[in-house]
Amino acid sequence: MADESDEEVRERLKAALWFAVGKIVDEESLRRNRNVTPQFIGALMEMVWLQIESVAIDLESFSRHAGRSTITTDDALLLARRNSDLHGIIKDFVDKQKATKAKGKSKR
Repeated sequence: MADESDEEVRERLKAALWFAVGKIVDEESLRRNRNVTPQFIGALMEMVWLQIESVAIDLESFSRHAGRSTITTDDALLLARRNSDLHGIIKDFVDKQKATKAKGKSKR
C-alpha cells in the first residue's frame, strides 16, 4: 500500500466514486421507475470527479492565500459564497458545531 502510486490512488478513488454514484443513481431510478445505462453513470461520475477536483483546488487556494496549510470551514464558506442556500446550510452546520464544542468546554 505504501508503494501505491498517485495514479493508482486516483484510480481507486474514481472506482469508489463510480460505485457511490451508481448506488445513488440506482436508488433514484428505482424510485422514479426509470432506466439508466452504465454509460450515464460513468458520465455522471466523471462530471462529479471534475467538480470535486475544482472544489479541491479552490479550497487549497483559499487556504494558501490566508497563509494556512490547513483548509478550514472559513474556506468552505468562502467557496459557497455565491450560493446563498448552500452557504446558509454550511454556516448553520458550522455554528451548531461551534456551539456544541463551546458547551462541552464550559462543562469542564
